[in-house]
Amino acid sequence: MKKLLFISLIMLSLSLQAQDKIEITGEDYQNTGVEMADIMRSNGKIFVLVGIIGIVLGGILVYVIQTDRKISKLEEQYKELS
Repeated sequence: MKKLLFISLIMLSLSLQAQDKIEITGEDYQNTGVEMADIMRSNGKIFVLVGIIGIVLGGILVYVIQTDRKISKLEEQYKELS
């Protein structure tokens, strides 16, 4: 039963496509602006986005530093017991 399900899912995945192919034109190479970023910059929302990204990366950094300190303490305790 598992083999039949596995084979049917493999066959299904081979027939699916994620996106349709879109032809690239000369206008695509001339596009130098990013509409979403321009709109966010004009509304002042880009700074909110940069702030949120900074907070998230800062939180990840603090988490990694705390985890490293905990692991270092555990390594010292292990060395003392050995």
